[in-house]
Amino acid sequence: MNITKHIIIAGNSNSPLKVSRLGYGTMRLTGEGIYGEPPRREEALQILKQAVKNGVNFIDTADYYGEDVTNRLIFEALHPYSEDLVICTKVGGARKPDKSWIGFNSPKNLRTSIENNLRTLRVDQMALVHFRVMQGSEVPFEESMNTMFELQQEGKILHVGVSNVDRTELETAMKMGKIATVENMYGRGQRTTFKSHYGENRGGEEVLDICEKNEIPMIPYFSLVNSLGKSDHRIKTIAQKYGASESQINIAWLLHRSPWILPIPGTSSLKHFEENLKSADINLTSADMDFLE
Repeated sequence: MNITKHIIIAGNSNSPLKVSRLGYGTMRLTGEGIYGEPPRREEALQILKQAVKNGVNFIDTADYYGEDVTNRLIFEALHPYSEDLVICTKVGGARKPDKSWIGFNSPKNLRTSIENNLRTLRVDQMALVHFRVMQGSEVPFEESMNTMFELQQEGKILHVGVSNVDRTELETAMKMGKIATVENMYGRGQRTTFKSHYGENRGGEEVLDICEKNEIPMIPYFSLVNSLGKSDHRIKTIAQKYGASESQINIAWLLHRSPWILPIPGTSSLKHFEENLKSADINLTSADMDFLE
């Protein structure tokens, strides 16, 4: 099966973004518990440089990774940015000193987060921003989304996306304005909503049909998670067939699952990053995909 090598974000807008279908998520470039500086800082910077060198032009970050650690690493490694580089960030969450996760999604908080991202990345406008839904928030979803679209009208955001949404929230957001992308938890081993120590993670399978129908790229996070915590003999069998790692087959599965999926596998290891890149060269057959189902 041939896979498309690129994907268009907001293709029906005046400012479409063409990106490689294998992006990079920076969350793992932080310290333990996704907090603080990375233990191998020079390797983290090298991963970012190698990503761009190898044609990766979609990088996912957030100002609450670290906090602000990944944004500062991106600036140090990649500034001045190439014209085709798309840096995507998330707002709606924050961290407490005890490293716990909290909602940060009032209009004032969202504006603070956007200003933080603009300042640390040193850009005048964010190309793409996801509003990340955090469970337990007292701020209505519509109020947060309204602020996102206001920030877009003010020119601080080019394209608006949503993250960790269910079907109702996605459909509500689409009625309020143009939704460029959806970032939900999704991988072969875990496709539907589940709870972890990070909170409730909404599944990509539950919204993928809406994304495909409306040509909205879906960006999966936690794509290598298997909630069962068991070895997957089917993935192992296909990995042996292609002389690949199980992680590579998981990524290849995502690329073949739908042309509207934009994987962003993250790692803090340069070796693993280089292995992940090779996933795009694995052409799974229809029989492989049927077997993996």
